[in-house]
Amino acid sequence: MALEVRKVVSYIEETRIEGGKEAARPLLMILSAAVVKNPWAGKPFTEDLRPEILRIAPPLGELLVGEILRHAGSGERVEGYGKAAVVGADGEVEHASALIHTLRFGNKYRNAVGGTSYLSFTNSRGPMGCPIVVPMMHKNDEGMRSHYLTVQTTIADAPAAGEIVVALGASVGGRPHHRIGDRYQDMQELGAQPGGQA
Repeated sequence: MALEVRKVVSYIEETRIEGGKEAARPLLMILSAAVVKNPWAGKPFTEDLRPEILRIAPPLGELLVGEILRHAGSGERVEGYGKAAVVGADGEVEHASALIHTLRFGNKYRNAVGGTSYLSFTNSRGPMGCPIVVPMMHKNDEGMRSHYLTVQTTIADAPAAGEIVVALGASVGGRPHHRIGDRYQDMQELGAQPGGQA
């Protein structure tokens, strides 16, 4: 059975002025999402999710990466990235997690944009019209706070009870006027003490 995608939605946001001051470089954020049928919804508890993960995750990754690259212009332009999944009421959060927490999904994105950082994420359950929230970080530097960003949108009719919304987020640039430094400065000042995770 082929991947069942009911719709693909993309949200584009360009911030030109922040804090009343024009950005030297506008921040472009992109969220691309696919509304897919939950293959486990309405069935008895499924112990082994792997067969459906192997069937769905790779083509789903290819689809969403294609959408991100189309809106960003190229993989090289993508600086920040993240992922999210929201399952409808008839599914488990594990079902949402299954489709995004596999290298068969995440590596499609990392490879396309030349990323090495892990993909920050959310996985949750929600009704139609709930927020689709994608946290992001720099694709190659997890301590670069300028790229700690969040892109979000809603889809009025998704996820339905038997669906999962799977999304990728991207940023071209970091926060305009970022001025809180990076984690490394704190680590140096604190002597790299344990617990310095902010």
